[in-house]
Amino acid sequence: MGVAAALIGLAAWGAGALDRLERVSVDQRFQVRSDRTPSPDVVVVGIDEDTQTVLESRWPFPRRLQADVIDNLAAAGAAVIAYDIQLTTGTADVDDQRIYEAFDGAQNAVLATSRYDPTNGPDVIFLDEDLAAAGIRMGHVAFPDTPDNVFRRVPLGVEGLASFSAVAAGRFLGRPVPGEGTDRSALIDYAGGPGTITTIPYADVAADGFADSPGASAVRGRIAVVGLTGASLGDTHPTPFAGPEINANGIATFLAGEPLSDAPGWLDALLIVLLAGLGAAASLRGGAWTAIAAAGVAGALFLVGAQIAFSGGTVVAVTAPLLALGLATAGGVGVGYAGIDRQRRRLRAEFERFVPAEVVGEVMDRVGDDQRLGGRRIYCTVMFADLRGFTAAAERLPPETVIEMLNRYLGEMSDAILDHGGTIVSYMGDGIMALFGAPLEQDDHADRAVAAARQMRDVRLPRFNAWCAGRVPGDGFRMGVGVASGPVMSGNVGSERRMEYAAVGDTTNIASRLQSLTKETPAMVLIADSTRAALTAPVADLEAVGALDVRGRQVPAAVWTLARAPAPGPS
Repeated sequence: MGVAAALIGLAAWGAGALDRLERVSVDQRFQVRSDRTPSPDVVVVGIDEDTQTVLESRWPFPRRLQADVIDNLAAAGAAVIAYDIQLTTGTADVDDQRIYEAFDGAQNAVLATSRYDPTNGPDVIFLDEDLAAAGIRMGHVAFPDTPDNVFRRVPLGVEGLASFSAVAAGRFLGRPVPGEGTDRSALIDYAGGPGTITTIPYADVAADGFADSPGASAVRGRIAVVGLTGASLGDTHPTPFAGPEINANGIATFLAGEPLSDAPGWLDALLIVLLAGLGAAASLRGGAWTAIAAAGVAGALFLVGAQIAFSGGTVVAVTAPLLALGLATAGGVGVGYAGIDRQRRRLRAEFERFVPAEVVGEVMDRVGDDQRLGGRRIYCTVMFADLRGFTAAAERLPPETVIEMLNRYLGEMSDAILDHGGTIVSYMGDGIMALFGAPLEQDDHADRAVAAARQMRDVRLPRFNAWCAGRVPGDGFRMGVGVASGPVMSGNVGSERRMEYAAVGDTTNIASRLQSLTKETPAMVLIADSTRAALTAPVADLEAVGALDVRGRQVPAAVWTLARAPAPGPS
């Protein structure tokens, strides 16, 4: 499961199936990371709704007014005027000429375009030769497409034209940023939320005398990104930043040398494999809840580490490793449960060969406890059975024959007991102790015990003697069966390492004594009067033996047997 989870995680990561979740995770890492000090080299000159009120003009402002702002920025000493306003539609020739002259005088402008044709050039009102003459550079303002249209990466080039942010940063640095104009993109290192980068009202810059005002120091020697910041003015995006702020953060990213970078592919792949391994290992080392808790801790520590790496400038993949961790843990727990269930079935099958099936069921239901069945008082029938003459015969036989003979006898008698719903409590050499009506109650426990005793004596014993013929010297074996009914205390007894089911009490003592008394009477089955009284249906062949002295009883006890017994073998 660990290998499968790793392969699934690697496949999902390589196919980009988790890219959307990965982008969301990057957003969350920005939220967790504290705001950074914004670049001191970038300011935004914002046009918002208040600007329209102050200037008593609706956007788009006259080109003459825009030209005045450019003149004021140049006079104030702006190092670069990054004009994030597309000039794609001509107006009066005199107005277009006026703004061109402003750019020409500044000699440091970068203009924005969203459409570029390698043959016809950018979509702008100026001719290429005029742009070159005025020292104006063009930059593409498109961003890489994402399903949610959130701008997280800034390109270095689009359609063969360098990006707006890359051109502005390169102009400020006096050299092109590495990769300018290529189709590579960089993660935008947002300094913080909206407004983190210093923003100057456009109306302030448009005022006469701005270059000599205290506000001029805010743009002196800096990149001034001019654009629309008002929510109703159209340059808004799903990212909580207006267009100029996005570009300003992109410019700052290039100025800082792209401080955020994706982790090497081999590192992400290694993390996927490692977390899959951790999930599998957690499943091997404990139960389901332990594995889930361990995986949760591992996942939390991984996220903390990913956040630390992010703060240090490395963006590691988190969704694919977490997917691998989750799949490995869930799969491992599932396989573990399947294995436990298989083990339980095997254990039950093996356990039932030694312990009553009903007892096994109760014990298996208590896995995790001390596996003891609590003692309880129950009315049932107790049976003891013993093979007469076995010990003497065993002394004259090879050990293999003795064990074979014993297994044959116990198998016959056990089948008789189990076929009648009895519970075999224990084997004591050739002796058997069984219960009817415990640990699971049976209303007809006495009837079942008497019927089992009859089958043991009349069917199973002759069959066993027939098998012994030719293998064991003699004419066959006798057996003794004692049956008594009454209350017993039943439950598991022993230590935590070794337990057995037991039924103790006076009823057990009587059944054991009756079995012993069969050695002193012709009857092979002795049934206590308590069992006769507990019968739910008459037994036609039940005969009174008379009163026998049962050890531990103050008065002689009435005892019964089953008539029409077969001719006994030698004792």
